[in-house]
Order: sequence, then C-alpha cells, then structure tokens
Amino acid sequence: MEPHAFHARLAGFLYLLIIFFGISSEILVRSSLIVNGDAVLTAENILEQQNLFRYGFFADALMLFSDVALAVLLYIILKPINALLSLMAMVFRLMQASILGLNLLFYFAVLMVLQTPALNAFDSSEVQGMALFFSELHGYGYDLGLLFFACSNFLLGYLLIKSDYFPSLLGYGLMAAAAVYLFGSFSRFLLPELHAVLLPLYLIPLIAELTFAFWLLVKGASVRTR
Repeated sequence: MEPHAFHARLAGFLYLLIIFFGISSEILVRSSLIVNGDAVLTAENILEQQNLFRYGFFADALMLFSDVALAVLLYIILKPINALLSLMAMVFRLMQASILGLNLLFYFAVLMVLQTPALNAFDSSEVQGMALFFSELHGYGYDLGLLFFACSNFLLGYLLIKSDYFPSLLGYGLMAAAAVYLFGSFSRFLLPELHAVLLPLYLIPLIAELTFAFWLLVKGASVRTR
C-alpha cells in the first residue's frame, strides 16, 4: 500500500470516529440531559445519569484526539496540492481542537458545581442556575471552535477542487459545510434569534463530511495535483 493510500484510509477512519463520537455526545448526552431554560430539570437529569454525562466528556475527548491526528494526516495528503494552504487548513483545525479541548472544562464544571460540597452554602436554585450557565457557556465555546473549523473546511474544499484525484463535488460539499458552520456559529453570538432556524442546515455538513470520510476510507490513494 502506498504511503498516501495508508494515510488517506487512516484519515477516513478517524473522520468516521470523529463523526460518531461527536453525534453520540450531542444526541445521546447533551440533548437528552440538558433542558434549555430549565435549571432544575437539567440538574436532576445530570445527577441521576452521571455515567451518561461522563460519557459525554469521554466521547468529546476521543473526538478531539482523533481530530488532532486527522489534521496532521490531511496536511500530509494535501500538501502536494498547495503546501501553504494545506498548512493553514491544519492550523485552523488545530485551533478548533484547542478551543474545544479547553471548552471541556466548562462541560465538566456543570457536574462539579452540582457536587461540590463548598457550594452547599448557596441556595439549591442558585447552584442549579450556575450549572445551567456553564452548560450554556459550553455551547457557546463549541460554536467558537466551529468558526475556526469553518475556515479549515473552506480551505480543504478548495484543495480538493484543485486536486486531480479527489472529485470536485467533495470539495464543493466541504465549502458548503464551511458556510453552514460559519453562519450558524456567528448567529449564536450576533443573531441568536436566528440560531435555531439555521439548525436544520447542519444536515449539509453531516452529509458532506460523511461522504468525504467514506471516500477516504474506501478510495484512499496517492494524491496528484493539477
């Protein structure tokens, strides 16, 4: 197996891991335990299902480990197309991983607040409110990271389009995904009333990135440039 073939297939495998762990932590954990605007119910859910909440931390950590490795692999694969743009795409992706890694502290702070004896001096509603605040802060941190991920995806998409080997459709798909991440994340900070409206558009990045991941896994081979 040629070196680039191995790198591509490993990148595809890691990409699928990232998607799996990312979706499972969002749908199985956060969406089921955290109730927007309801601090009491959120606290009860987390305390009753602590193992599930901790799994969310574990899944996100594995996702980030895989993402760091994937950033380096994609740089190696796409470097022959344009070394500078490939490096920039890697750095933007690593920036996202760094932000999301630090953001995990906000995620785990939710459980810490609910279980720290020193906070017993506060009213239970105040403690629950703090826990919900850290949960919401984690959501904002996630979108902050996705801003950098959007830049990485845009560059990756451009590089795929410029490649002889990758189908151009994969590149356009990643660029469309970048647009969704960019507008969706900015909306949380700048136009929060539109954020929920844009959520269905996140199906575009899911399809685009799944397609790219499977293509890498199945077709992985040497990259040729135009």
